[in-house]
Amino acid sequence: MKKLLRRTLAVTGCVAMMASMAACGAKPGTQTESAQTEAAVQAETTAQTETSAQAEKEGDAMTMNYGNMKDVSIKMEPIELTDEWDKVFPLSDEVNHRKVTFVNHFGITLAADLYEPKEYTGKLPAIAVCGPFGAVKEQSSGLYAQELAKRGFLAISFDPSFTGESAGYPRDFNSPDINVEDYQAAVDFLSTQENVDSEKIGIIGICGWGGMAVQTAALDTRIKATAAMTMYDMSRNTALGYFDSVDEEGRYEARADYNHQRTEDYKNGFYTMGGGLPEEAPEEAPQYVKDYVAYYKTGRGYHPRSVNANNGWAATASGSLMNMRLFEYAPEIRSAVLLVHGEEAHSLMYSQEAYKLLQGDNKELMIIPGASHTDLYDQMDIIPFDKLETFFHDAFAQ
Repeated sequence: MKKLLRRTLAVTGCVAMMASMAACGAKPGTQTESAQTEAAVQAETTAQTETSAQAEKEGDAMTMNYGNMKDVSIKMEPIELTDEWDKVFPLSDEVNHRKVTFVNHFGITLAADLYEPKEYTGKLPAIAVCGPFGAVKEQSSGLYAQELAKRGFLAISFDPSFTGESAGYPRDFNSPDINVEDYQAAVDFLSTQENVDSEKIGIIGICGWGGMAVQTAALDTRIKATAAMTMYDMSRNTALGYFDSVDEEGRYEARADYNHQRTEDYKNGFYTMGGGLPEEAPEEAPQYVKDYVAYYKTGRGYHPRSVNANNGWAATASGSLMNMRLFEYAPEIRSAVLLVHGEEAHSLMYSQEAYKLLQGDNKELMIIPGASHTDLYDQMDIIPFDKLETFFHDAFAQ
């Protein structure tokens, strides 16, 4: 059970990268109670690999001569999107909703849900929402976007590259560089909509995507306001562990395990998955792990396309976050930033430390009394939507 607990501590949301690191170090004789689940995942992955190889043999794969390519046009890949309403929250009769797609600079087509007020005139202020880290747009980010549309904004919630309905292969990978580009692609899209005021665009990031939102704000001057909700610094968490508990020797061991897993994956011809949350949290698990399970593994927040709710990230998805640090240029952010965190959240230190980096009188840290990390995922009586509405309107008026 202790092994299962150690695995559970590192498996979901903003901490899924630690699960990947744990999976990288797995050796014979150290399997946990999730071994059967991982075996099933590997069997499915192997089957998909064999199918792909067979398709190539049959000539179904198109060969590209990139060496001679001169085309610089922006290309959108056609992707299949579900028609049904499959969110974990009900559709409001106060908004219009539709699916949209846009493409980032890496050529990855992103899938998004667009929400706008049922009735409006003129151009709307717009907000792009993403997160939590390892979630999909049918979960928290969609809930936020819909509520903001009810309050007069055009809002989109999008699936990051390699996850959900968005394109990108291999699946269930991430990169802070690409994730920042995902936000920028969302701003590209919003800036070119006829019913959007391109001078009034903001972003919201939830959980690990709060850190990505702040990182994007340091680069994209089109963003006039950024709100980071229950934020994680994923680079710090992945490299240093919970509460900065991993020392230099531990980081070296994690890198060695990570690179060993890369070699094994390449030799085997498929990517090993890191493993997901248990169906129930162990009794001795920390409260925040129990909170993750209570969201991702129950009807409250479970979704079949969510990384956190199912098989977790790929075991080697953690490399980029292990080897870089977010917020290098956070002190140079000139636009407005609002950090919102729960008083009881285990992750509170990330918002507190980020706030110390920010400069100017348009930066604010709001701490919600008694709130946990996951309360800000979906608890409508705790998420400060009135504050968010005022924050964005004030920032856009500058």
